Amino acid sequence: MNTTQDPDIQVSRSLWERTKILLEMIKFEHTIFALPFAYTGAFLAARGLPDPWTSFWILVAMAGARTVAMGVNRVVDVPFDARNPRTKDRALVRGDVTTQEAWMMVIIAGACYFLAAFNLTPLALELSPFVLATVIFYSYTKRFTALCHVFLGLAIGMAPSAGWIAVRDSLGAVPVALSIGVIFWVAGFDILYACLDTQFDRSEGLHSIPAALGVKKAFIVSALFHIIAFMAFLYVGILAHLNWIYYVGIAITFLLLMTQRMVVRPDDLSRMDMAFFTLNGAISIVFFITTALALLWQC
Repeated sequence: MNTTQDPDIQVSRSLWERTKILLEMIKFEHTIFALPFAYTGAFLAARGLPDPWTSFWILVAMAGARTVAMGVNRVVDVPFDARNPRTKDRALVRGDVTTQEAWMMVIIAGACYFLAAFNLTPLALELSPFVLATVIFYSYTKRFTALCHVFLGLAIGMAPSAGWIAVRDSLGAVPVALSIGVIFWVAGFDILYACLDTQFDRSEGLHSIPAALGVKKAFIVSALFHIIAFMAFLYVGILAHLNWIYYVGIAITFLLLMTQRMVVRPDDLSRMDMAFFTLNGAISIVFFITTALALLWQC
């Protein structure tokens, strides 16, 4: 029996394996945090279902932008990740993929992002370099400001406004209010997640709210940010004249935020992954679904 494998098959398998490693490295599946909010902005702009072509290019743009952001983040943070016990097993640190491969992924994702912007609206294309520069810039903010969490919030919080622009080719009070809500929602949970690295950040001279204020005070700041986010989400319902379904979604969102704060406490961060990934993913999905249902109900 011939056990020699076709070289083309070996190359294909190797390429597929390395692609999987790259996607795992950037946690591609966590695109779910921002994508529902982009579609929420698009649905609000369309007052219902956006057309399929627009919806497709929004998906490409969001996936491309997030891949660029996370790819750059992983590359520039390698020196810190190698010294951090929590991140020392990441793919780039272990050498499972090379820096060149990571940069190639970033370039391809960036090309897909700009192609998507080109196929959306003129304003989307005009703003696309600024948006991409903002999501890339976040990776450097921890080096000089404890407000890095707000910069992450801005990077993700642009999603609803981007979704709106993709449909209407303009901006308005509704997407801006929604973006403000997302900015403070993201910043609030990023503060909680940064509590895991409080001591490491201090030892490395990196900046964060927990490193600057301590874990207990960071939890208070996070709670204040989430209150601002919740108020902004309520205001969106008023501005957009949404019905009771939207407010049911807001109530569920509030309960999920409260659950998040019961899952992790200043003296017990052991369930941070559940609070960060599971509950935040649930919040973004619930928010989108209830907003979409409210709009479709009113059609």
